[in-house]
Amino acid sequence: MTIQTTISPDGERLVTMSAEDYQDLIDARDAEAAMRAIASGTILTLSGANVDVYLAAATPLAFWRKHRGFTQADMAREIGVSQPYLAQLENGQREGSVSVYQRLARRLGLSVDELLPDEPAVS
Repeated sequence: MTIQTTISPDGERLVTMSAEDYQDLIDARDAEAAMRAIASGTILTLSGANVDVYLAAATPLAFWRKHRGFTQADMAREIGVSQPYLAQLENGQREGSVSVYQRLARRLGLSVDELLPDEPAVS
């Protein structure tokens, strides 16, 4: 890492470095912040085995519902939808409304983004 310091015309001390070195510093800062958040419990982490289960699940919703210990029937009843509808959301056969995903996310303690599949469901 090559760092140069200079003094601006108004007396301010400036540091010059390559964009790559600057990005490395930003990445290190972000990694440290993430580690603090993990240590404090504000970022959810999964074990290696749970990551494998997550990746094998049909949708993130299917994983998180099971991971949190809910049956489809219980979850459906709590958020006000039918169990078959929830099953279709979980296996990617249907797309849910924003309000349904908001209720699911709230009950599971997650954000809506954490429940949505990476690819749109088949209609």
